[in-house]
Amino acid sequence: MAKIVGRKKGSDKVSVSNAEIQKEDVQLPDFNIDQVNALIENRRSIFPKDYSGEIIPKEKIETLLKNAHWAPTHGKTEPWFFKVFAGEGLKKLAEAQSRIYKELSGENFEEKKFNKLANRPLQASHVIAICMKRGSNPKIPELEEIEAVAAAVQNLWLSATSMGLAGYWSSGGVTYKDEMRDWLGLGAEDKCLGFFYLGIPANGWIKPHRQSGWETKVEWVSE
Repeated sequence: MAKIVGRKKGSDKVSVSNAEIQKEDVQLPDFNIDQVNALIENRRSIFPKDYSGEIIPKEKIETLLKNAHWAPTHGKTEPWFFKVFAGEGLKKLAEAQSRIYKELSGENFEEKKFNKLANRPLQASHVIAICMKRGSNPKIPELEEIEAVAAAVQNLWLSATSMGLAGYWSSGGVTYKDEMRDWLGLGAEDKCLGFFYLGIPANGWIKPHRQSGWETKVEWVSE
C-alpha cells in the first residue's frame, strides 16, 4: 500500500506520497525497445484524401483519447481538451469551418479553399478538435500548457499508428480564429490548436523519411 502522508482537517480526502507510489505500487513491464523504436519511426501524416472511408470503432477512438490523457503536464493542470466529431458531427464541423472562412475572408475569398474546408472532414472517420483549456494555475506559462497538449497529441498519434490507423494534424484554415474558438465552446484564454483527422489508410503506409540524420539536430556539451 502507498503511504498516507496527510489528511486535510474536516475532510475525508488524503494525500499520498508520490515517491511511495512509485516505489511500492508501480512496476514497469518489460518493454520491447525495438518495437518502440519502430513505432516512433513509422508514425506518419496520412491525408484524409487517402482514407478508405471505413469507420473506426468507437472503442479504438476511446483508447487513443485515454492514452493522450497520460501526457506530461506541468503543475498537473492537464490542459488538453478534445472534441470528437463523427457521423453527422462531421457535417457540422465542415459547415462551420467553411462558413467562418467565408465570413472572414472578404476580398481574399478563394472558392478552392472554401470547398476544401467544406469537404475534408467528410473524408475522415473521425475528426478531433485539439484544444488547450487554460489551467487554473496562473503560474504555469501558456506556452507550457500548449506543449502539454502537443505531448498528448503525440501519445494519441503513436497509439493510432500502433493500430494501423491513419492520422493527420491539420492547423490551417480557421483553426486559430476567435470565431472557431467560440464555436467550439472554449473560453477567452483557451485555444484551438488544430484538428486531428483519423481514418483507415486506403493505400498502405508511407515509407519513413527525414531530410537529415538525427545527429545533425544534436549538439553535445560535456565539458
